[in-house]
Amino acid sequence: MSVAPISKVCPKCKTLFSCQSDNIASCQCSTVRLSKETIQFLSNTNFDCLCKTCLEKINKDVSLATQFHFPTHKAMYIEGLHYYKENNYWVFTELYHTLRGKCCQSGCRHCVYGFGNKG
Repeated sequence: MSVAPISKVCPKCKTLFSCQSDNIASCQCSTVRLSKETIQFLSNTNFDCLCKTCLEKINKDVSLATQFHFPTHKAMYIEGLHYYKENNYWVFTELYHTLRGKCCQSGCRHCVYGFGNKG
């Protein structure tokens, strides 16, 4: 017995997509080959189902993060890579949050863990 796809809104990009979690082999997410690092990363997030596009982006971002180290001193931060400035404030990028390895649950604008700014 085939179960009809469920329409969901991707919690990351807010795009509507069809989820077939009851028939995962037919679900759009099954077409994305996730690295073991991405699977581990996703296990630390607050996301439910994600659209194919966001899964692909997360997989790419996690791969990119393996090329960098988390900055531990102010001199190690690279503008445009780890942060950008907005009204004299540092805004941390998705890469920064990925490198950090955990969520602070402070509602960060570019949170990659699903706890970001809801506004």
